[in-house]
Amino acid sequence: MAAKKQSIFDPAIIVPAIGQSFVKLNPLTLVGNPIMFVTEVGAAVTTALLITGGSGDTSGFLLQITLWLWFTVLFANFAEAMAEGRGKAQADSLRKARTQTYANRVKGSGTEKVTAEELRKGDVVVVTAGEFIPGDGDIIEGAATVDESAITGESAPVIREAGGDRSAVTGGTRVLSDVVKSKSLRIPAKHFSIA
Repeated sequence: MAAKKQSIFDPAIIVPAIGQSFVKLNPLTLVGNPIMFVTEVGAAVTTALLITGGSGDTSGFLLQITLWLWFTVLFANFAEAMAEGRGKAQADSLRKARTQTYANRVKGSGTEKVTAEELRKGDVVVVTAGEFIPGDGDIIEGAATVDESAITGESAPVIREAGGDRSAVTGGTRVLSDVVKSKSLRIPAKHFSIA
């Protein structure tokens, strides 16, 4: 399931970003960004000079400088708020697209289908071609090619087999061929969060 691509001009992102660009004018917030903080101080100084009257001959120039400095600070705050809004929207989209991973846990002489969150350290699972490995573990029986591109970024599949230094498997990777038995090394995280 592909995540819905949002437009950069999405009102659900732009409207809050406009409000946030004014909220971020707080000097305590801007002090974390020294360049924008100095620009805001400059804008405040030129505004004060403009209000107090400054020199009459340069009031037009002073007005232009003041407007440009405030525009620069507001635009930088707006751009930052847009980036934060898009990041939160993408995180929400990923959370909605998240699917449940199931495992075939060995029980007695057969297997039972359980969610990956139900697995415990030491559980043995059977993973066949086309299935996702439900959690980090070690292959204890069999050999298979595994697609680890979601974790490592490497597009070439790798061979994982029982014994030796190529027995470790990572949860969330997909078995491309054959059947393996894997022993869980740790309890899978029940929930994850994207801040």
